[in-house]
Amino acid sequence: MMADEQDGRDDSPAQVEDSAPDLRILGDRITLQPSGFVAPSKGSLGDEKEEALMKNMARFRSEPLQFLREVSLYVSGTGWRAYDDVIGQPVFYPGYTEHIKSQVMSATLLQAKIAQLAEMRLAVEEKQGLLNKNDRNFETKRNQRRSVLVQSLQEVAEQLTDNMVCKMESKTFIRGAYYMVTQLLLRAYHQGIHVSSEEVLRLRNVAREAEKKGQSIIFLPCHRSHVDYVASQLLCYRLGLTMPVVVAGDNLNFPLVGNFLQHAGAMFIRRSFGDDQLYTTLVQAYIDVLLQGGYNFECFIEGGRSRTGKLLPPKFGILSFILDSILSARVQDAVICPVSYQYDKVVETEGYVTELLGVPKKKENLADFLSGGSSVLSLRLGRVDVRFHEPWSLRGFIDEQVIRLSKIPSSINWKDMKNPIVRQKLLRTLGYKVLADINDVSVVMPTALIGTVLLTLRGRGVGRAELIRRVEWLTARVRAKGGRVAHFGNTPVSDVIERGLEVLGKDLVGVVEGLAEPTYYAVDRFQLSFYRNMTIHLFISEALVAAALYTRVKRGGGPAIQDIPYQDLRDQVLFLSSLFRGEFIYSGEGLAVNLEKTLMGLEADNVVFLERDELTGAVTKVGLSDAERAAGRENYDFYCFLIWPFIEASWLASVSIMGLTPPLGQKDDIWIQFSKAQESAQLLGKTLYHQGDLSYFEAVNKETLKNSYQRFEEEGIIQVVKSKDPKVPPRMRLAPEWRPARDDISGVLIASGRLWDFTEKIASSRREGKNRRDGATVSTRVVRLTDDLGQKLFEEAIAGTDGGKKGKGKGKGKGKGAAPARLSREEEKILTADLKESKRRRTLENRAHL
Repeated sequence: MMADEQDGRDDSPAQVEDSAPDLRILGDRITLQPSGFVAPSKGSLGDEKEEALMKNMARFRSEPLQFLREVSLYVSGTGWRAYDDVIGQPVFYPGYTEHIKSQVMSATLLQAKIAQLAEMRLAVEEKQGLLNKNDRNFETKRNQRRSVLVQSLQEVAEQLTDNMVCKMESKTFIRGAYYMVTQLLLRAYHQGIHVSSEEVLRLRNVAREAEKKGQSIIFLPCHRSHVDYVASQLLCYRLGLTMPVVVAGDNLNFPLVGNFLQHAGAMFIRRSFGDDQLYTTLVQAYIDVLLQGGYNFECFIEGGRSRTGKLLPPKFGILSFILDSILSARVQDAVICPVSYQYDKVVETEGYVTELLGVPKKKENLADFLSGGSSVLSLRLGRVDVRFHEPWSLRGFIDEQVIRLSKIPSSINWKDMKNPIVRQKLLRTLGYKVLADINDVSVVMPTALIGTVLLTLRGRGVGRAELIRRVEWLTARVRAKGGRVAHFGNTPVSDVIERGLEVLGKDLVGVVEGLAEPTYYAVDRFQLSFYRNMTIHLFISEALVAAALYTRVKRGGGPAIQDIPYQDLRDQVLFLSSLFRGEFIYSGEGLAVNLEKTLMGLEADNVVFLERDELTGAVTKVGLSDAERAAGRENYDFYCFLIWPFIEASWLASVSIMGLTPPLGQKDDIWIQFSKAQESAQLLGKTLYHQGDLSYFEAVNKETLKNSYQRFEEEGIIQVVKSKDPKVPPRMRLAPEWRPARDDISGVLIASGRLWDFTEKIASSRREGKNRRDGATVSTRVVRLTDDLGQKLFEEAIAGTDGGKKGKGKGKGKGKGAAPARLSREEEKILTADLKESKRRRTLENRAHL
């Protein structure tokens, strides 16, 4: 084993028994500790002792001599700090940046694009008469002009490359950076960084094999916090692996900080490429160079940070570049390593809440960074858990998918790697596989357990004894579902909960003293939902079944009335799973298999009973079991409480777009700015929450509403137009075939039709409330509210367009960022083509639709 090895590079395999130990790193000593796989003993969340991977270093005020000794060790590069004998390609040496830049600039792909762009410009100039074909020296002038254009494009490309590439030039710099960042990070996350030793040993072995083959390891982590950027670099540095080039948005490239990050391994790219062919090719060429050279690489699979606590759908931008490198054979293979980052407390959650409530995100700047950083250092945020999934070959994945798809009867040649349909299918499958792998290795933190318990109770609060019991129950359920729970050695559950409550703080969880026992309650349910959402992926199948069953349970009455025919249950589960396709990651086994497994599991847990056909054994009816009713429905309610906020958000989104029905007498189509429609939906949600028609304030969060709107767009319920002009924001309208009718005389919106039925289908699984027992409430007051807000959107859109016409040439009217209320002829043509393509794609996918 690796116990007490000075450099941590013993090649012998770890002696893993039933549990895989965690790694503890203190100074020069590396030892193995029990991991989160350990089955809990009674009264504790783990069996044996565990300590942090990294521990606070000496501070000058308290230990000046020890502090100076540590600094000297890093400056001199003593032992592992030297970062000399790394596994992988060499980095951090003088000339590294120029070496990479020269390879990028000489890339065949980039030079071909520069030549192509020069020719395209020459064609334009010829058409405009700037180059006269009848000129006797036409060819000479044309060649001279081409040379000027190529030279100009080369200079632009060089500047873009310099701004983009990471500049890992100095080992002295990275030693000092490691020491400084570790000091700062561990002052905030005072319980350290934890990893699984089994996973680390496996990763090091894979890295050695990749080094021999000249292959890159592509780390694809989830994204919770800006801390993610440095956590992976710290681990790779300490474990002797080549630090990856990390893709970062250019919003982080502000003075001082941007320069620091770039020299530590950050690769800055634009948030949007638009139609910039040169920049797009440049990014592809840079990624090609890195993967061809076997340099490690990292990008966040979700793109941006998750503001909700759960995994976001994959962003395919950088992933498509990686896949293109392999499919085009410019790179033979690369190793994919999905990574999970989990935190006791994410420092940005308060900021996330304000963003989700519609407050615009502030642009990153040095002043906020310094002021925010200094305040963070005084916090006690618990610990960070990093988990590495078993790495796998990207080429092997592609080959497996091609074989699998080729067995399915289809007119598509799945071996044709130039076919856009084949590439798109491989890309989506790759993205969702990575997300599933991240979920598989993610660790549930104590704060997530506490947050989940507090937000899945019917009462106002929970006593200490009941909180302990429910955390123990949830821990057992997580493990039963194959999940991992962060452990704290032989520390009693009560102490772990106390530690978690301390990390969450009184702003999130309050306590009422002076009662028979301390009673805890959720203070900020919105912010606490971030931690609850860290567990929902484990129980999404059960939650969907519970929500489908609730369509009958909410009726009340005797058990017989609350039972549901299997086919009705199946239909509602299919509807909800399709509705939340962009929210959650499902098993790839298909609805029938997933539903059967889920029902069998719930039956085994005595939550539901299944009535079966005597001859075939097929399930015919589903209902709550007598044991579950006797237990006060606490297990069933738990699953419902997990999914209800998302059902409410989808219902709110559906109700809000009813207001986009054009006013009576409006002949031509008016297009509403997408962001304004979303803001109006949030305003509607806040109103309904305070009036009692919405149970969950988190249902108004921007991210979930955006996901709902995206699903509606995919299904053709709403239509969205994106202008080629980046200054014109996206616009939307309610598809004509989905529009509710209006009263011919009063113009009042009528609660009927296709969209109303769709909204009611969502509402059938909503949590019942005192104000909502009579459906007339929704069909009158709520519809009136959404119609009023919708009319304001139409008035603003028309006024904005008319104002633009009147103020033309006078600096008034539309201005920057205005959204014309009507489409141009070109936009109408693009819309028609897009709608046709969307319909073809939905048919091709052959998936369940809303």
